Formats: sequence, C-alpha cells, structure tokens
Amino acid sequence: MKYCRKCTMPDTRPGITFDEEGVCCACRHYETRENVDWDKRFQELRELCDKYRGCNGPGAYDCAIAVSGGKDSHFQVYVMKELMGMNPILFSVEDNFPMTQAGAHNIKNISEEFGCPIISCKPNIKAQRILMRASFEKYGKPTWYVDRHIYTFPLHMALKFNTMLLVYGENISYEYGGNGSVETYSARDQINNGVASGMDEEELLELGIDPCDLFLTKSPSKEEINRLDPIYLSYFIKWNSFKNYQFAKSRGFRDLTHEWDRTNHAENFDQVDSRAYLVHPWLKYPKFGHAAATDYTARFIRYGLMTREEAIQVIKERDHAIDPLAVRDFCDFCGYTESEFYQIVDKFYNKEIFRMDEFGRYILKHPIWED
Repeated sequence: MKYCRKCTMPDTRPGITFDEEGVCCACRHYETRENVDWDKRFQELRELCDKYRGCNGPGAYDCAIAVSGGKDSHFQVYVMKELMGMNPILFSVEDNFPMTQAGAHNIKNISEEFGCPIISCKPNIKAQRILMRASFEKYGKPTWYVDRHIYTFPLHMALKFNTMLLVYGENISYEYGGNGSVETYSARDQINNGVASGMDEEELLELGIDPCDLFLTKSPSKEEINRLDPIYLSYFIKWNSFKNYQFAKSRGFRDLTHEWDRTNHAENFDQVDSRAYLVHPWLKYPKFGHAAATDYTARFIRYGLMTREEAIQVIKERDHAIDPLAVRDFCDFCGYTESEFYQIVDKFYNKEIFRMDEFGRYILKHPIWED
C-alpha cells in the first residue's frame, strides 16, 4: 500500500489516483478551490434556481432535496430554502435499523427547523433482511438494498412531483477521490458511481424476493433521468463537511456526544442515524485497508484541523476497531450470532495487504505509521 504524501488516503481506495509527487487527486482538487470564483459559481446557482422557481405554480414545490437528516442535509436545505428562496420537498430513505437518539431527533429537526415536508421510504423489511444476508455473505455489501434505494428513490419521486431540480450535497468522487472524479455541477451520472450499482435481478429473485420488492431499486429510464436536472451543491459552494457540521449544530442538529463513542471513527457527527448501518462502511477495512478514521482524518488534514502525524495516530488506534454496538445491532437485525458474523468478515480480508499475527489477528502489512 502507498499513501498520499499530504493526507492519509491509501492507493487502495477504489478509483483514487496519485500524481508523480505521490499526492492523491482529492488533495489536488482541494488545492484548486483557491482558483475558483465562488461568487460567480454562487450566482450560477441563483440563476439555475430562477429557471425553476415557481415552475409548478403558486405554492407548489419547485425543487427537491435528497436528505438523510444529517449535518450536510441541514446545510443543503438552508441553502435552497433560505438563501435561494425555493420551496423544496425533501426525500429520504430509512434503513429500518434502530435509530440513535441523535438520528431520530435530526430527521425531525430538519423538517421542523426549515419548514419542509419530508417523504421517507422504508424499504420492505423482510426483503431487506434476506438481501442483507445474501449481499453480505457473497459480496461484503450488506446494505446494498438500502443504498440502492438512497440512489433511486429521489429520482422516482422527483419525477412524480415534477421537481426537475433535484439537489444533492457533495460530489463524493471529486471531493474525496473515486471513480468518475470530474468536477461538474450535474449529478445525472451519480447512479453509476459504483457505490450502489445494480445487481443481477435473476440472482436476487432466486433468493425468493418478489419482483415488486425490487421496483424502487430500478433506475428510471435514461429518457426520464434526462428530464431531471440533478445537481451537486458542492460545485457551487466551497464544500466543507466540518463547517456544515458547525452550521447544522446552530440550527438544532445533534451529534453523538454523551450517547455513543464509536470505536472506529475519528469524529462523532457523520453518519449518526443508526448503529447497524456502520458495519457496511467499516467493511472497507478488510477489503481495502482503510475505513472511517482514514476517511475523516484525510478531510481534517485538508481542512487544516489536524496534522498528518496526529491523523496517523488516530488511524492506528481506531480504523481497524469495528464498533461492538454496531455489530450487535447488525446481528440482531440479520439473525446472526456474533461468531457467525466474524467468520463471514474473515472471508473478505485481502491477503495481499493483510497478514495474520501470532494472536490470529489480521494486521496490515504496510500500515501508514510504518510508511
């Protein structure tokens, strides 16, 4: 494994690239922000909003926002409702797991604070449980069914409500490094970014899934998607997830302070909705050798909130340490014993980058603190 010379991101992150100086594309993209005329970009956003403002008649919704209730969602709604003067409707997907206290509060707060309706989708729990087990055991992607809804549900609903302007937060591939790392305002190709790419329908039906349970996981047709104007807000506004967090707190957002100290995270404010869901992002660790602590320390370095040396210490202590409460909730939902869970996880350790030590633990062959 090789690591970015500026941040902590390894070259095993899918789609990330490094230049001849050993710096990742996400760090280089962050540097180019200083050359952007952000006032001009903000005016472009206003002009785009003017194009759709009142498009469905007086009092009707004229844009849609894909939200989770998190810190970035609070910021997105603030920009569109209060700064742009739009009349948004919000679409969200719930994962059916027990919610944290913060998560239950935040999804309610975003509606109450900004005065916006939320239409939420709860995927079929029976189908979710069957598909979680199957996609976890075969691919190490347990939340595929939920994640696929997160990508497709806002598209379907925006078409139904004729809200062609559909707003997302950041362009993840461009901001943090990944496939399709191109700076663009259009989120039309987001459905193809690989995070929740489609699975073979015949394979899913063989599990006993009813075709009706897969309806919302199917993307609208290309012609229908081309009717939409989905955008990344991060193209128009200098995106900073920590600043978004600070803003969201001022408008009632709650983090996990006094509720849960997650063993494998470097912060307490991102993806705070439920515990069981966090098994999925942690599974990057056995596959690619990095997880949430690496992700956020890399951002903190770019934001000037942490040195690389400080970040490396956090990664050493936390990145590998999947949270036991997340495992417990996950196993309760899926019907696994914890022994069965860890036996499945062991299958996904990448032997090219991991070795087993004398205690039977998988250890990185080339950790960043030895780089």
